[in-house]
Amino acid sequence: MRFQAERSKFFRSITGHCLASAHTINARRSKRAAEQNCLSLLQICTSLSGLYQLHARILKSGLQNNSLVLTKFTSTSSDLNAIDYASSFLFSFEAYCHLYDAFLFNTIIKGYAETNYSKHKALNIYCLMRDHGILPNKFTYPFVLKACAGLGNLILCQQVHGSVLKYGFDSDLHVQNTMVHMYGCCGSGIEMAREVFDEMSKSHSVSWSAMIGGYVRLGRSIDAVELFRSMQLAGVRPDKITMISVLSACTDLGALELGKWVETYIDKERVEKSVELCNALIDMFAKCGDVDKALKVFRSMSDRNIVSWTSVIVGLAMHGRGEEAVSLFEEMRGAGVSPDHVAFIGLLTACSHGGLVDEGRHYFNSMAKQYDMVPKIEHYGCMVDLFCRAGLVKEALSIVETMTMEPNPIIWRTLINTCHAQGELKLGESISKRLIANDPMHESNYVLFSNVYAKMSSWDKKYNIREVMEKKGIKKTPGCTMIELDNEIYEFVSGDKTHKLCKEIYEMLNEMGRELKKAGFTPTTSVVLLDIDEEDKEDALNRHSEKLALAFALLRTPPRSPIRIVKNLRVCNDCHAATKFISKIYNRQIVVRDRTRFHHFMGGICSCKDFW
Repeated sequence: MRFQAERSKFFRSITGHCLASAHTINARRSKRAAEQNCLSLLQICTSLSGLYQLHARILKSGLQNNSLVLTKFTSTSSDLNAIDYASSFLFSFEAYCHLYDAFLFNTIIKGYAETNYSKHKALNIYCLMRDHGILPNKFTYPFVLKACAGLGNLILCQQVHGSVLKYGFDSDLHVQNTMVHMYGCCGSGIEMAREVFDEMSKSHSVSWSAMIGGYVRLGRSIDAVELFRSMQLAGVRPDKITMISVLSACTDLGALELGKWVETYIDKERVEKSVELCNALIDMFAKCGDVDKALKVFRSMSDRNIVSWTSVIVGLAMHGRGEEAVSLFEEMRGAGVSPDHVAFIGLLTACSHGGLVDEGRHYFNSMAKQYDMVPKIEHYGCMVDLFCRAGLVKEALSIVETMTMEPNPIIWRTLINTCHAQGELKLGESISKRLIANDPMHESNYVLFSNVYAKMSSWDKKYNIREVMEKKGIKKTPGCTMIELDNEIYEFVSGDKTHKLCKEIYEMLNEMGRELKKAGFTPTTSVVLLDIDEEDKEDALNRHSEKLALAFALLRTPPRSPIRIVKNLRVCNDCHAATKFISKIYNRQIVVRDRTRFHHFMGGICSCKDFW
């Protein structure tokens, strides 16, 4: 009997153990099935409502500490622009944070780093990651560095750089490339970017692209072009990202011949002509003075986006070809492409430069009526410019008075220029005073005000403006002009005597001066903000940077060949008038790109019709 009792007890124990094991196995299977189910649903989730339902399912299934599910949930949230929602869910369970792995933290950091408004939160998550003892890996830092690049805070960048060194990831190529990009976005950090770049093996095009892109962002386009040439000598094949940056540098420099060479190089090296690369080519040709070539590239594209259309419209506008720009805008609409705010800026600028007043009114009104768009300050600025160019000062003032926002300084300066040109000097004086009161440190405001007084022959008041500028430490931005010859970029500043052909250039300047006087040209000495006599003012005008560049071009280029120069500021009245004469005297087509548009001079006439 005793044996039977013990045997019965043994079998009950075995049965209980088996049942418990079966229950555990079933629970594990059930949890694994729930995990797979959640992962599958997250894979196909395309809406926020679906994401909210899956959030509830994760909690109900007890998967709130499952790293695999949470990582996929975070990735899906990022794709749906709901990274904040995922972050609040994950870190509401503070007790689980130490169970999360680096991969999960990296996913959250990546989600924040790729937004336009929450990059600082990527750094917060990185700090939280370290607080909980989760060690970063080589995939962590590219996202953290990208967030730093977006913030543009040099001190913060240096601190994260220190972390990279501490954890030994400074030799990782991907980390190095992102670090170059990061410093290149920080203005004064560009030299640090170059230090990191110089210490790299530089065998991959991404490294070169990051450094070239950094130079372009800071306007150091000559450095960008020189580095690209070094890249070629190093035998590294560029990719489309590199070529887009190089084309941007050509655009900034107005280097048309170099841009043409780059296009040939792209074809020769069989670099993929993506939509973005073709758009960069269009922008380069349009802004370097060959808008017909820009149109040719545009027509050759099999795929186009709104940027493609807008780039050509803006290019035509810059060259004063308003009717063609309007025609292309209508073609874009016919192709089913809806215009955006930028397209309308290009269109209205084209109407302004082409003198198409009625068309400009129509399209401006269509923004609200047809496209439900609220005009921005730039659109109002285009309309003010349109009416000013047409001499309709009262209509321009009416636009300003009915605007839904406060006019910006650009609009006021446009009005002052018009008052100067139309003889509305009292109104120009009134606006100038208001502009200086609102924006007392901008040198252009004083220059415009001075020009108004010069036309009024109020020389004492003009001299007082000069004194105010000196007391406030306000100086005119030095004008510089660039010209490209034989694939070299030459830069001139006012009174420049550093060029190796300095003697010949000034001899040519003197010859130009004699020929201008013979042709009846009278210098516009009122633009000189100096208390000197008329002869000295004429001499100062004669040494303006664009005149030096023109003298150099006349010396170095064949007779009757076109001349192309790029000015960093608005062309002054005197140089504009002189260039018209020079184009006729020397029988040259002269193309000048200033801060806002192109001037095509030929036979003593300019395409801007003397209003710019």
